[in-house]
Amino acid sequence: MLSDVDALVLARIQFGFTVAFHIVFPAFSIGLASFLAVLEGLWLATGRQVFLDLFKYWIKIFAIAFAMGVVSGLVMSYQFGTNWSVFSDKTGPVLGPLMAYEVLSAFFLEAGFLGVMLFGMSRVGPKLHFFATLMVAIGTFFSAFWILSVNSWMQTPQGYGINEAGQFIPEDWWAIVFNPSFPYRLVHMVLAAYLTTSLVVGAVGAWHLLRDRYNLGARTMFSMAMWMAAIVAPLQILAGDAHGLNTLEHQPAKVMAMEGHYESHPDGAPLILFGLPNQAEGRVDYQISIPKLSSLILKHGWNEPLKGLDTVDRKNWPPVPVVFWSFRVMIGLGMLMLLLGVSSLYARYRKALYEWTLLHRFAIAMGPAGFVAVVAGWITTEVGRQPFTVYGLLRTAESASPLSAPAVGSSLVAFVLIYFAVFGMGILYILRLMAKSPHLGEHGIEPGVPIRTAGITPAPSVDPGRSLHPAE
Repeated sequence: MLSDVDALVLARIQFGFTVAFHIVFPAFSIGLASFLAVLEGLWLATGRQVFLDLFKYWIKIFAIAFAMGVVSGLVMSYQFGTNWSVFSDKTGPVLGPLMAYEVLSAFFLEAGFLGVMLFGMSRVGPKLHFFATLMVAIGTFFSAFWILSVNSWMQTPQGYGINEAGQFIPEDWWAIVFNPSFPYRLVHMVLAAYLTTSLVVGAVGAWHLLRDRYNLGARTMFSMAMWMAAIVAPLQILAGDAHGLNTLEHQPAKVMAMEGHYESHPDGAPLILFGLPNQAEGRVDYQISIPKLSSLILKHGWNEPLKGLDTVDRKNWPPVPVVFWSFRVMIGLGMLMLLLGVSSLYARYRKALYEWTLLHRFAIAMGPAGFVAVVAGWITTEVGRQPFTVYGLLRTAESASPLSAPAVGSSLVAFVLIYFAVFGMGILYILRLMAKSPHLGEHGIEPGVPIRTAGITPAPSVDPGRSLHPAE
């Protein structure tokens, strides 16, 4: 028979599975809502049909992604009440109101204007419709604001007291909401959402450019996506560095796990690029490292000392192998995103943004990279917090409900089957929508816009009776 420890492990796996599945949808919808607002604003400002057509193209995808995000998020409340009832009881006075604020501000704002955004373009004026689109975009940001405030308080709790029942009670709401890690995590997550969306939009644009490089819709979305990647990728690296320094201050054991520093380094710590963390022996086997570079990055000095996990009680060690590798997946993908942005700038400089097929294939390959990086970042953050749910105060083993392993295991199996069936079909439908061409006019040329104005150079001579499609 499974033990109580197995029940705890199953509860953690279930929560991790559902959150990992859920987080990709808000990350996409936050960025896509802002992209839709930009498209509609450009259409109103310029009157160009290309922006309106792209708005209509992406709004269908947004509606499905938003719906799947809402549905997958509802499951989290279910698990708080079943698998993690002790956690809910202990933290409810603090986290309950914060989650209620998310519903009252963000979700109501999104729900109130979503119908107008999706179905009201022919029923209300263009300015009112644009206002509705803006409200939905702002609502997605507010949603990220409150949810990250909740999670950040669990990482760096402050502004609380503890009553006789052992519950966390609020004493300073300002300190609770704007806890030490919250600003860094908010910026990091919002930039991740924008970067994730730009990679998806860029991949779709590149896919259609490979089939028809004269497609104006594909050209426009690819250009906008590459601008976003080129701007946001370096900003995200800077934001991640600031977030890492904040984590070093408030959650040093997490950074030790990320860096693979089982041992302290009084004269400068190496940056371990790769290796096999050995949790039992407290070392990284077969490591490839650069001497003292970790001290330079984290303390801005070659010889600055860095403490290791040998200064932490072993029962408080996070699972280093998981955190070590998830962190490297996130960083590696971030470097590839930066490379994509820089490559697009070079292509613009060479006036080959729409002709460089190698760049287009690179962009397609990077399409899912944002989602993978978001999940890897979440794993780094949440597993690195272990063995606590409220860092340093409430242990994960003390947060779970007194359930049997078979009860948790059966619900886990049900979640896995249902999630892959329902959301698998939803994702498949989104991919089918993306496969449709965002063409403009009969041959992808914007009606009323001269060919050269549209950025397309015609052939030296064209038979009046023939089309401008390059295949002809």
